[in-house]
Amino acid sequence: MQEYITYGILTLLLSTLFSMGGAGSGVALIPILNFLGVDFTLAKAIGLFAGATTTITSSIMNIKRKVVEYKFVFPIALMMLIFAPIGAYSSRFINEDIVKFLFMLMLFYSASMMMFGKKKALFHVQGTTALFIVGTIVGFLAGLLGVGGGNILIPVLTLLGFAPKKVAIAVSFVVPFSALGSFFTYASYVNLDWVLLFIVAFSAIVGGYIGNYMMQFKLEQKHIKKLMALLLYLLAFKLLFYFIH
Repeated sequence: MQEYITYGILTLLLSTLFSMGGAGSGVALIPILNFLGVDFTLAKAIGLFAGATTTITSSIMNIKRKVVEYKFVFPIALMMLIFAPIGAYSSRFINEDIVKFLFMLMLFYSASMMMFGKKKALFHVQGTTALFIVGTIVGFLAGLLGVGGGNILIPVLTLLGFAPKKVAIAVSFVVPFSALGSFFTYASYVNLDWVLLFIVAFSAIVGGYIGNYMMQFKLEQKHIKKLMALLLYLLAFKLLFYFIH
């Protein structure tokens, strides 16, 4: 029981911090759970479920506010809905250390984008073909690594020249599709710990509300993102140390 309390508190803290920074906490939660003894695949499934529960609310709010540009989000959402489960199922046949190594690279990538990333477009891509391609690649990687994909999708779409506000709304809409699709795929072949799943999901929802509430105090986003980046760097270097030794 003490372990469940520990997992719940950690999830609450991570979800609060990451929601203040406008991101999902799964990318940090998964390696931390694994370091604490939770099976890596189970940790991915739990992180996905927690991420989905916290992002569904944002999706519903954006739909009600009528700010979702369906022509823009549909190609991405469709491809991520198809390819995220494929990526999740593929991880069953790929050596776990390879997946962990890719996860480590994603941590370095996400941390670097938070710490140093410039929100400037390198290209100015238009048309739906690029969106289908992005959704396919990001969806597969998200499913394989067990994340919602927002931390990969946001910088990619920004670099392709899409407006940051438009990207943020799109990502909040498509991530639940990717996360839930991947979660149900993992759930089909992983022995889930339902108590842990409930505690983590509940803590993630509460943390998300606390984080959103604290954002009203106009905290400096750049400081929050740097703190998030430092945490991701620590997790990435811990994984790197694992591979070196």
